Amino acid sequence: VTSSWSLRTLAPPTIPLVQPHPNTSQYPPLSDWDPPSFTRAAQFRVGATLVLFLFAACSNLALLASVWCGRGRRLASHLRPLMLSLASADLMMTFVVMPLDAVWNVTVQWYGGDVLCKLLCFLKLFAMHASAFILVVISLDRQHAILHPLDALCAHRRNRRMLLLAWGLSLLLASPQLFIFQAVRVEAVDFTQCATHGSFSRRWQETLYNMFHFTSLYVIPLLVMSCCYSRILLHIHQQHLRDKAGESYLRRSGTDIIPKARIKTLKMTVVIVLSFVVCWTPYYLLGIWYWFQPEMLHVTPEYVHHALFVFGNLNTCCDPIIYGFYTPSFRADLAACCHRTSCDASPRSLDQLSTRQGPPSGESDPGTNNQGGD
Repeated sequence: VTSSWSLRTLAPPTIPLVQPHPNTSQYPPLSDWDPPSFTRAAQFRVGATLVLFLFAACSNLALLASVWCGRGRRLASHLRPLMLSLASADLMMTFVVMPLDAVWNVTVQWYGGDVLCKLLCFLKLFAMHASAFILVVISLDRQHAILHPLDALCAHRRNRRMLLLAWGLSLLLASPQLFIFQAVRVEAVDFTQCATHGSFSRRWQETLYNMFHFTSLYVIPLLVMSCCYSRILLHIHQQHLRDKAGESYLRRSGTDIIPKARIKTLKMTVVIVLSFVVCWTPYYLLGIWYWFQPEMLHVTPEYVHHALFVFGNLNTCCDPIIYGFYTPSFRADLAACCHRTSCDASPRSLDQLSTRQGPPSGESDPGTNNQGGD
């Protein structure tokens, strides 16, 4: 994530690597290695990344359009910025991380110069931090909505502040990339790579830097999200126990204690968080293994490294799928868009189609404005 290219081979690997200064006795001089090549495993990675890029770009742009100007506008005012930010972070991952990774694997070495090297590595880490932190904000919002349902009127202002903090922290934590990355040229073999060569004089500095970003990207978000949903589940369990004990006599019109729309939104966010954990955990575990045992690169097959990185990027495609599964309005927007593209229907017929393909009877969007703001 942080130092994306290995100086042992100066080739684009799958895990965040930083190597010590070349003058140390731990590694041979850069002139002693052979330039890497575009291997078959790397070709698989590029092909899979291209497929994910096309799907993630289309689906996340559709999600952004639906929430911004489609039927997704019916979301509660404090939920819309959350979904817009999540789609924006996924689009940053799609248009920065995926193309950068694919092109870099094809060219093997770096042709973009020093400034572009620093900028793209900064944007890559910024996008990954933003994606993780926005999931944290969504989890905190769901916790407050379930535990303190009467504070819904303050939710919009609270979420706006948390989103500003999430984007600001992402910008701050990614800024070191602008200083530690540089275009390194090896004259002996006429090879240039964007790497952190010479930025760390000791191995422990590399490990500390990588572990810091591993903690901020994965450990802290996972702990916060786990705490939020644990408290939510405990609260729901206690509510059911009170209900069974005959303590809840003031339920509205015989409905559940927690509105169904709020529960549906909760289920959607839980699945989104789980997809983040499932997709990225193997990749981060591989990174930890490398940081403490660098020789693992010679033990594990190359295709394993590439496959785990591709699997992590799959998370970018999961969010719009999950949102569409729980949100009939998004599916209706997609159906209307497909019909408009294929049939070039008139505005009147499109309005009729939109009416026919709205949410079915008894099926409502999670978090619509007519569901108490949640």
